Amino acid sequence: MFEAVEGLVEEHAELEQRLAAPETHADARLAKRLNQRYAQLSAVIGAWREWREYGDDLGAARELATEDPTFAAEAESLVEKRAVAEERLRRLLVPRDPTDDKDAILEVKSGEGGEESALFAGDLLRMYSRYAETRGWKVEILDANESDLGGYKSVTVAVKARQGSATPEPGAAPYALLKFEGGVHRVQRVPVTESQGRIHTSAAGVLVLPEAEQVDVQLDENDLRIDVFRSSGPGGQSVNTTDSAVRITHVPTGIVVSCQNEKSQLQNRDQAMRILRARLLAAAQEEADAEASEARRSQVRTVDRSERIRTYNYAENRISDHRTGYKSYNLDQVLNGELQPVIDSCVDADLVARLDALEN
Repeated sequence: MFEAVEGLVEEHAELEQRLAAPETHADARLAKRLNQRYAQLSAVIGAWREWREYGDDLGAARELATEDPTFAAEAESLVEKRAVAEERLRRLLVPRDPTDDKDAILEVKSGEGGEESALFAGDLLRMYSRYAETRGWKVEILDANESDLGGYKSVTVAVKARQGSATPEPGAAPYALLKFEGGVHRVQRVPVTESQGRIHTSAAGVLVLPEAEQVDVQLDENDLRIDVFRSSGPGGQSVNTTDSAVRITHVPTGIVVSCQNEKSQLQNRDQAMRILRARLLAAAQEEADAEASEARRSQVRTVDRSERIRTYNYAENRISDHRTGYKSYNLDQVLNGELQPVIDSCVDADLVARLDALEN
């Protein structure tokens, strides 16, 4: 497995030369893509060099231990350190999801439970927004359909890494982490509409898509049917007075996207196109996954909306992830944005599945 690193060292050196060339940075998209790959390879090569250095030091310590027993303890310590470095390198060499470096489109929709479900959808959006703040990400609402009590029947947001920041750690982009949030989220609590204090169970669905750039998805305008209509629900003074809402149907696939959050038809069209590209990219990725091996498909599923993935129990202040077995009693803190340990449990489970697929 580690023999492949030799080729990666050459690719890393070539990337370094390309990134040093001024003409590379004339194309912002190209520069971003090369920087992301360079960062990924830098992590792999750094771990590989560390593993090799520990191996060299271990050989020297063992040789010296034959003459001086005091080096035996140092040799044992180096065995442990090299094992840790080896595991880190193995993990870094696992093939990554090609969309992990992308920003994310996140949709939250109310489900069973009526107004209570809509309020829970709003709580989930708040949780993701606060988590995004801790990561230095920006959250932009693309479309929202609010409920009467202030929740959301549906809301779609773009989660973007901060522009101009240092090259992010591989696997730390919005989609790489948020993709594990896709699925049905169940809540158990006393609704604000409940007069007798009884605990109700309701649910909201979350769908996470990698945000696609125009170069990722080529759209033929002839494949699109675009309809305009009047907005409905809470909004500005233009709501219900102009045909500003936009519905786009991608005829070949039947995918339909509508946006009415902005006041202008042009803005709503742009937002709808962003969501459509993300859905088409996700559909292409699912098709590719379906052609992969059974081991690949057995990984932690990330966007199956029919699967209940997590329960939020307010009475016990408990959060439970049903895919990984993660459980903690700090629900209030998680809802306030401290979501990282929950996501880490999913990342680790996914990595174990990928390693098993490589070795079997």
